[in-house]
Amino acid sequence: MRWRLEDTAEQATFRESFRDWLRETVEPGWLEAIDAGDEDAFADVYARAQDNGHHLISWMQTIGGSGFGAPHWPEEHGGLSAEPWALLTVREELARYRLPTFGPNILGVGMAGPTIIAHGSEAQKERYLRKILTGEEIWCQMFSEPGAGSDLASLSTRAVWDGDTRPASPEGTGDWVIDGQKVWTTLAQFARYGMLLVRTDPDAPKHAGLTYFLADMWADGIEVRPLKQMTGGEEFNEVWFNGVRISDENRLGEVGGGWHCARTTLLNERIAIAGLSLDISAVVGGSAKRDPWETLLDGVADRSDPALRQRLAQQWIDQQVREINLFRANAARQAGQDAGPEGAIGKVLNAEGNQRRAELAVNAAGMAGVAWLPDDSTAERRAEAFLRSRANTIEGGTSEILRNQIAERVLGLPREPAVDKDVPWREIRRS
Repeated sequence: MRWRLEDTAEQATFRESFRDWLRETVEPGWLEAIDAGDEDAFADVYARAQDNGHHLISWMQTIGGSGFGAPHWPEEHGGLSAEPWALLTVREELARYRLPTFGPNILGVGMAGPTIIAHGSEAQKERYLRKILTGEEIWCQMFSEPGAGSDLASLSTRAVWDGDTRPASPEGTGDWVIDGQKVWTTLAQFARYGMLLVRTDPDAPKHAGLTYFLADMWADGIEVRPLKQMTGGEEFNEVWFNGVRISDENRLGEVGGGWHCARTTLLNERIAIAGLSLDISAVVGGSAKRDPWETLLDGVADRSDPALRQRLAQQWIDQQVREINLFRANAARQAGQDAGPEGAIGKVLNAEGNQRRAELAVNAAGMAGVAWLPDDSTAERRAEAFLRSRANTIEGGTSEILRNQIAERVLGLPREPAVDKDVPWREIRRS
């Protein structure tokens, strides 16, 4: 069962205009083959598109330059100045027609862009936003540190002003000099720019002494070290800053106002991750959507076991809860409302639900869940999904911290005591 609202007349008109654009843009016959359910015809169209040079990068440039890549962004910066529901409509249609719903620049489109729109200068919006949409400049996020993860505001990477006047003074010049370390930075090895949160005032309380920068990842003094994961991949990285100079023009928001900007980034991160499809077709496009239960039970011969059927029923129930929460969030956006706490709820549900699905798939496979022949690609995908899912409840905010936020902001429970709230950061004991 799929929970969704019926389109209003305005939304239906927008949806049809986007389909018209798709028909004019993608390989002829693409939409028609999918609408007809003709997989053989679609395979031919897809192969022809590949032969004609239509691939992920060219698609990002095409949709990013059309306005449909982020229709809710301002028209003068690459969007359509549409209501928030327009983005939901576009993503539904992209998923329907097996086209990438975000591509590799999800951190740029989902997090950097909204933060720059909310807090950036006109010069910064003009410089960065269009190249985010077209994928010309990939972005990463540099917040977490070895000693500052869930308690992000305790971070210690320093930025010291080196100039002849105070920062933001029009009559002088100068740079910020950055020293420190970030960790768990997704795609840092490919990124052109990064969202960077650093400490500029160690004598202020921890939340008040932070400043937000747009960092050039090719600057002298930045070293990126990929972290090998147990899946064999290297999507996360350590990033070292050794005397890196950043112009004050690349500061986002006020000096000492970094926490305010960071909250915008984190809110959008949780919204993006909460609605993130774990299907690879959401990234690269082209793949047929398989029944999720068939995917879950790949290679399982005996499906009559009562215990297995009970766990499958629980999976279905969990999926309905996630769908209803997403429906509520989408209904609010279709009504033009800002995102609420549904992002935190959805992120917890999605992360923990994915872990339970991966565990069920491995357990249901029996011995094939832990040992298989070298050419068994189904078993390899299943094992990799299980290992990768371990990170889901950590990345984008741990489930424990998000549950605290849900308790405080949704249920109205008292906040946990914050004994260091007004204490200068320099005096706080840290690991």
